[in-house]
Amino acid sequence: MARKMLIDGELGQTIEEEKQYDFDLFVIGAGSGGVRASRTSASFGAKVAICELPFHPISSEVIGGIGGTCVIRGCVPKKILVYGAQFRGEFEDCRNFGWELSDQVDFNWKKLLHNKTQEITRLNGIYKRLLSNAGVTMFEGEGKLIDAHLVEVTQADGTTKQYSAKHILIATGSRAQRVNIPGKELAITSDEALSLDELPKRAVILGGGYIAVEFASIWRGLGAEVDLFYRKELPLRGFDDEMRAVVAKNLEGRGIRLHPGTNLSELRNGEDGIRVLTDHGDEITADVVLFATGRLPNTKRLNLQAVGVEVDKTGAIKVDEYSRTTVPNIWAVGDVTNRMNLTPVALMEGTCFSKTVFGGQPTKPDYISIPCAVFCIPPLSVVGLSEQQALEQAKSDILVYTSSFNPMKNTISGRQEKTVMKLIVDSETDKVLGASMCGPDAPEIMQGLAVALKCGATKAQFDSTVGIHPSAAEEFVTMRSITRRVTAGAKP
Repeated sequence: MARKMLIDGELGQTIEEEKQYDFDLFVIGAGSGGVRASRTSASFGAKVAICELPFHPISSEVIGGIGGTCVIRGCVPKKILVYGAQFRGEFEDCRNFGWELSDQVDFNWKKLLHNKTQEITRLNGIYKRLLSNAGVTMFEGEGKLIDAHLVEVTQADGTTKQYSAKHILIATGSRAQRVNIPGKELAITSDEALSLDELPKRAVILGGGYIAVEFASIWRGLGAEVDLFYRKELPLRGFDDEMRAVVAKNLEGRGIRLHPGTNLSELRNGEDGIRVLTDHGDEITADVVLFATGRLPNTKRLNLQAVGVEVDKTGAIKVDEYSRTTVPNIWAVGDVTNRMNLTPVALMEGTCFSKTVFGGQPTKPDYISIPCAVFCIPPLSVVGLSEQQALEQAKSDILVYTSSFNPMKNTISGRQEKTVMKLIVDSETDKVLGASMCGPDAPEIMQGLAVALKCGATKAQFDSTVGIHPSAAEEFVTMRSITRRVTAGAKP
């Protein structure tokens, strides 16, 4: 069958496929990116197959599940636990609104864990049906490359089968890594943290990124004592420094003990739990120690080197702007490429791949103004540039607008926790370059602002927009006074 591909807007030569393949596309990995690419490719008429490891809430080299990290052991179960943890604050806040609660409010961890597992099992089934309804052939097992057009799938019983494909897409994601210190086997990763049999009373978390601050909020909200250790002065490296400070203050306000500039040096078994030793010479005891120190691309068992697919020093697959690897018919999307490791970005990359290869619409993923959120309590959400990034890229001065206020709910509840909002504006063009918010409902509000920034909205257009009153969101269209003007190239 003849297929046409458009690259860079030019119609390539129509190539008659002399060789017959089992599939037009074989996808290794059925997470967000792989499933999206499979379905959209099938909608363009491609014959598609996908393989994925057997389902289990905790991943390993031989177990995983259709739906991938986000659905099974990432965003979705994490958000369910965040919802559960938020009730602690609600119970504290409700009394001044007239609710009379007993001092003892019981929490059943096993019930929440059961309901979480039921939900991810349901979603795993939904993803299978989505693939089936799209006409995608599913294989359960571990896939690896044999050559540029041949994939071998090792099934649960150890038997192997090989399938040929015109194109191969790698979408195997990433896996949590462990810090190489004595006693590291006593620690857990986020996989296990989402499926603990017992809720810890004392938790130690190493790391300052998304996962670390989110689990700190979850466990503290569910009643645990939490100590958070990280190497930098503030958590959430890469986010706006001003907003990082807000998150740190909120974490402390919620009772989480922060240990900036501190690393763990050793873990030991103790009579009363895990003895945690720091590089400052301190020691504390915990029921659980979570390593939340980043993730590495899942590429070790794919046989990439033998086929000629190049990876970087972290193991991430090298791709061009269209997600093509160094082997022309092998492609890669999602966390395995270590570009922007977010589920919606993997979805975008998968869609762009399908349009490029099977839709006759060469499409490069667009990484400009991608919103994201950290689901700590309260959450942080951002879109566009931080103040630091804006200054690095700016050709003109940057105007910074900030607002810090006590949400209406807190004026009654008495909670001492401010919402903070920030806009970054180009002084020459008036274009809004970035927006950030830390406070209740921040991700819901930021999704709407992301549309505005994607459309190139100016500060004048923000100012001319009528707000919704009373709401926190209206503050974004009523920030009239410049907090500071920063000269391009200056350090904030």
